[in-house]
Amino acid sequence: MELLHAHHGGPGAPEYGHGLQTAALLRRSHPYDKELQVAGLVHGLGPLLSAGGHDAAEAVRPLLGDRVARLVRLHAPAGGGDADAEALRQAAQAGRAAGLDAGVVEDWRPVLELVAAGAYGI
Repeated sequence: MELLHAHHGGPGAPEYGHGLQTAALLRRSHPYDKELQVAGLVHGLGPLLSAGGHDAAEAVRPLLGDRVARLVRLHAPAGGGDADAEALRQAAQAGRAAGLDAGVVEDWRPVLELVAAGAYGI
């Protein structure tokens, strides 16, 4: 949550709101896929983690699981033909221009906690 607050904490934070908008778009297009939504929320954490030598996918794997990590990794343009990764890519692209009210990071705490607990494992 600390990294998400630093990333989405407000104006001046890196890419303010982009992950929130991506996650909100995925919530609408894939309402039952909480892991995909969380991947949308955290996919942009790489710059905050790069100082520690980690990429975003490997950084989130221990907490959010293999599928979220795989989706974050495959979200990159060279990610391959995975349909869920493609949905994440499209939502991330749309999220850059969306301008929608996507709420705040704290809105995602219950979903993050459930994904971290493995409640939505596919």
